Order: sequence, then structure tokens, then C-alpha cells
Amino acid sequence: MIATHEGMWRRCRKMRSVMDKVCDICGNEWSAVTITCPFCGAKNHSTIKVPRPDGSHRIVNIEIGRPTVEEALAKLAGELERARSENLAAMTVIHGYGASGRGGAIRAECRKLLDHYQANRVIRSSIPGENFSKKAGATKALLRRLPQLASSGNLGKRNRGITVVEL
Repeated sequence: MIATHEGMWRRCRKMRSVMDKVCDICGNEWSAVTITCPFCGAKNHSTIKVPRPDGSHRIVNIEIGRPTVEEALAKLAGELERARSENLAAMTVIHGYGASGRGGAIRAECRKLLDHYQANRVIRSSIPGENFSKKAGATKALLRRLPQLASSGNLGKRNRGITVVEL
């Protein structure tokens, strides 16, 4: 009887790992059975336009694997250092919005850290996803400097689960 339950448990875990996927836009996990992400509404991810890694922009998901706040911030700091050493111009950080619906701790702390880095001139600027719109002044200025970001699938989506960082 125990062996049967154990085998069933293994099959459930295997099935769950096949069915779950991480949204490329907001970073939340969701069932691959559904067509749209229930968190950000993104459609079939194979059709979403994201900037190609052309040496000037990278997308980094610091929320993958459900890290603690400290782990996520350490990953963010490491990725920023790596991006600077590779002379990247910009980075889109997927930190997620948070499961509570009020904004998560990783999102809040990530943005605090980016504000600190901007104040200390470690990064040039950061634009929260909800302000990453062609109508926003900071985004207009960023797009003049880095026109390749105009093809970002997040532009104009008001995605609260990301922040665009200019290095």
C-alpha cells in the first residue's frame, strides 16, 4: 500500500513539473494547460515579442524558484554586476508582483535596492513596469538612448511585475 502511494506521489510531482511553467512576462508559475497567464494576462508565450539578446539588453528573472527576499536581492546584485562587466546597456528585471495582490516583498525590496543604486550612480535609471509606456517622460528618454527597447513585449503593458534598468 505504501509503495502504491509513493509511486502515485512521484507521478503527481512529475506531472506537476510538466504542467507548471513560469510566465516570461511576470515570472509567476502557472499551469501550461491554460493559454493565458492568470496573473498578467499574457497570451501564448511563443508569440510574445521580447527583445533579442543582442548584447545590449538582457531579461533576468529573479523570482524563479520562489526565493527569499535576500536570495532574490543577491541574485539581482550579481546579475547587475555581470551585466555591467559585459557592458550591457539595459536589463529587464522580472521580480513578480506578489501573490497577495498588494505587491510582494521581493518587488518592494528590489525597487528599493534599485533606487539606492541609482542614487549612488551604480545604475543610470530604473523604470517600474507600470510606468514603462511610450507616454511616460522617463521611458521616452530611455527609448531615445536605447531604441531597441521599443520592441519590448512589456512596453505599454503596465506590468507591475517588472522593472527596466538602464546601466
